[in-house]
Amino acid sequence: MRTGTYIFTVIATAAATAATMWLWQNIQARQCEGMSVAVRVVELTEDTVDPAAWGQNFPRQYDSYRRPVDTERTNFGGNEAFQKLDENPRLKTLFAGYPFSLDYREERGHAFMLVDQDETERVHQIQQPGGCLHCHSSVLPAYRELGRKAGVADAPGLNMPQIMRGFVAACAMPLRELRPMVTHPVACLDCHDPQTLSLRVTRPAFLNGIGAIAQSTVPTPHLPSIERWRKGNRQQPYDPNREASRQELRSFVCGQCHAEYYFHPDGMLLTYPWANGWQAEQILDYYDERQFRDWVHKDSGAAVLKAQHPEFELWSQGTHARSGVSCTDCHMPYGREGAVKLSDHQARSPLLAAARACQTCHRQSESELRTRVDELQQRTRELMNRAEDAVVALIRDIAAVPSTPDNERALANARRLHRRAQFLLDYIAADNSMGFHAPQESARVLGTAIDLARLGQLELRPSPRAATEQPPPAP
Repeated sequence: MRTGTYIFTVIATAAATAATMWLWQNIQARQCEGMSVAVRVVELTEDTVDPAAWGQNFPRQYDSYRRPVDTERTNFGGNEAFQKLDENPRLKTLFAGYPFSLDYREERGHAFMLVDQDETERVHQIQQPGGCLHCHSSVLPAYRELGRKAGVADAPGLNMPQIMRGFVAACAMPLRELRPMVTHPVACLDCHDPQTLSLRVTRPAFLNGIGAIAQSTVPTPHLPSIERWRKGNRQQPYDPNREASRQELRSFVCGQCHAEYYFHPDGMLLTYPWANGWQAEQILDYYDERQFRDWVHKDSGAAVLKAQHPEFELWSQGTHARSGVSCTDCHMPYGREGAVKLSDHQARSPLLAAARACQTCHRQSESELRTRVDELQQRTRELMNRAEDAVVALIRDIAAVPSTPDNERALANARRLHRRAQFLLDYIAADNSMGFHAPQESARVLGTAIDLARLGQLELRPSPRAATEQPPPAP
């Protein structure tokens, strides 16, 4: 009996030891696998724009970067290039006389940015400035080449002086002349240092814009590096690549393109209008101070503006930004492939990866989170419908009023209100979150747009006093 017990104990101990050793070896293997995030197969430089070359060193990230070829659509977006003009005919009235009345499609993601721009009727029928490639292409080598031709010498690394000079030259060129100088859409080089892989901001317009914000008194509680810089000696301009934390850079690399912009009449320089702040009215005031317009509306004759994807601005006014949540936390959430932790480079709606994008912080079920987002976006869409109806009604009312000296003042006031109402409406419509980036701010702006449009209609109505006044008796 004792012999049997002894043998059993020995066997059990040996089995437990073997299992422990196997588990230890498995843990060691997984830890080693987790550390092997890249294999240096090719040498990457500041001229390596092809993401496929980066993909040889970082195959997992490259695989997800290419996935926008998988068409997925959410209730209010996704990456299917549907024609917005067909789904919402009011847009043709809102943008009458402007290229967006010709072609206005849903964007398809980073991998398609350049080809989609090549194919849009806005480029085929209207000459566009070279500044368009600032955010549609991996344009840094072109900027450096133009900067070199302008007399700025080569230097190691990013060489921002050369890029800045080339940026100015590129903006002054027509798009058709600059287009042959770029070969790829926005890719790895635009956000990562090829030697250290650290995040970096490379877009000149963003660097100029964020510098203007830093110099202003606009509150930036979600960007502590700007608050620290303001309290310092300010001997050097604010530079996000020097001052910002990695978490801030995880939003800056997105915000350097996902932002409102315009082409300054002096040299068509691509400019982010942030000197007054990020709120819609602050940007509108910026344009008013400079008497800037994108076009004269074909039907109303108003000097109107087109908002351009102000995601960074609206995110800056939302609760996620105030809570320290970056753009990439939601749109490029972390995941695991085996033991390797990596950021998903298929930048897309968080709703398509809610478990990783939302449930890292929120403990509710996926269905509950999706329901909350859907309700929020549906309410924003309802407000947007009302705002679009109001602005379209104002446009039609203005077009119906004869342009006579008696109507001159009323028409001028109505056109001014049209300009303001349409920009506020478009500021929310052009943001690709259907209100989610800043729900309360979006509702406030849309409500103001409705109010301004209806006030514009009232400007064209005879006053009650005028309607009841009797003409003086004949002498």
